[in-house]
Amino acid sequence: MSAHTARDEAIDRFAGLNSAYYRRAFHQIGERRGYVPSFNIAAALLGPVWLGGRRLWSAFWPFLIADLLAVVLIAFALSGGAGTEQGARADRLETLAATRLLEAKAANDKDATSSMAKSLTRSATALEQAAKDARQVAEEAKSGALLIAALGAGLLLATRLTVGGLANHLAERRFRAWRLEGDSGAAGFSLPHGLAAAALLAVFIPIVFVHFTDRTLFDAFPSDPAWNSEAAAWLDALVASVSSAVSPAAGALTRAINGMLGLMEGILTQTPWPLVMALILALAWQLAGFRVFLLTFVAVSYLAILGYWEKSMQTVALLGTAALISIAIGIPLGVLCGYNKRVAAIVRPLLDFMQTMPAFVYLIPVIALFGIGKPSGIIATVIFGIPPVVRLTALGIASVPASVREAAVAFGASRTFILFKVDLPTAAPSIMAGVSQTILMCLSMVVIAALIGAKGLGEDVLHALQYAAQGQGLLAGLAILLCAIVLDRVVQGRSSQ
Repeated sequence: MSAHTARDEAIDRFAGLNSAYYRRAFHQIGERRGYVPSFNIAAALLGPVWLGGRRLWSAFWPFLIADLLAVVLIAFALSGGAGTEQGARADRLETLAATRLLEAKAANDKDATSSMAKSLTRSATALEQAAKDARQVAEEAKSGALLIAALGAGLLLATRLTVGGLANHLAERRFRAWRLEGDSGAAGFSLPHGLAAAALLAVFIPIVFVHFTDRTLFDAFPSDPAWNSEAAAWLDALVASVSSAVSPAAGALTRAINGMLGLMEGILTQTPWPLVMALILALAWQLAGFRVFLLTFVAVSYLAILGYWEKSMQTVALLGTAALISIAIGIPLGVLCGYNKRVAAIVRPLLDFMQTMPAFVYLIPVIALFGIGKPSGIIATVIFGIPPVVRLTALGIASVPASVREAAVAFGASRTFILFKVDLPTAAPSIMAGVSQTILMCLSMVVIAALIGAKGLGEDVLHALQYAAQGQGLLAGLAILLCAIVLDRVVQGRSSQ
């Protein structure tokens, strides 16, 4: 049997219905490179149903969403578009204007010179004008509904034409994958999958039309407000019980953080500023070179000249404390995750939670457990900043070539030697990238931490937001930006050149 005949038989098994058509289409597509003009009428008519039946799921969901969007536009336009709401508003205003007019007429009949009569007359006139304006807007919106309907119909037509033009190419690619996998159960048109796709459309499309016919039906989810209150009360009780249980440990942790922060802040703020500035510039030159030295000189000059020196040192102390805690916890944990897949599987969801949770949400349990002040700001900053160093350390350790470790073992190296002399030096670029990201993420929390009593540059930005002081806010924000750039370049060292 020739290879050409075997391919044709495979196409017959894969295509099922109308295999002769797919045989010709697949041969045309396979003989030429690039896009070959080919239009599948069945796919264009059935759209997502055809894609679902052929199990082309990567194309099914985008085209299903596009079809539903087109149906929403058409249903919205057929219901009157935005003119329906504007028309209802105009009706309410007209009714109110008529009522107010009757009240004004009665007041005028009683005493046309009274202030009440004049006020009701002005109110009736204003309501009549507002009703006319709303009616005009409603008419304009109704005329715009035709454009929305045309847009929906055009989107539906374009979607179906696109499906028809791409269908054979998608099916041919699916056929090649099917031949490699050899899964006979994935061949032919799957009637259950096609019916499931049709059922989705049969459910969603009527819901869309019913919603725009009676917009109150699916206006809000039928929830009970008491559930929210009960859940909130239960969480309040839980937080209170946890807070009382961990109060001794929380107090000890707060004192430890206060001591560490006080020491670092005292060194940076109480030491004469020329000495601190000279040490910062020397470190920048030594660690990162002359270009970063110039950048650091410009940054510290800006901070000093505009009066941000002390607050920037407070910010650096806050950031340094949070970053040191994050790095001290993150690097060992990242090494453990790099070595142990089970630990990594447990830690990874926690890191996802810490990174995806909005930063403001951290403040609620932190304040409940540790109160308001700098320690709470540091703890919230640590929670927000620790994931990058853990992830990148684990990635660096896991990426160390096995051949390097095997060579070290062959020369009799111990596990401690392999860790400190092989794995950590090899993973150092990834670890340093994690350290840099952690420092920057900690610095991005300074404004949020200022909400719960942390001092520094974040306090100036917060005041600028409260009093709409744009200039002051921009100056303080630029100071934070310069601190971030300098710290990032210094931590990266000469690799930033």
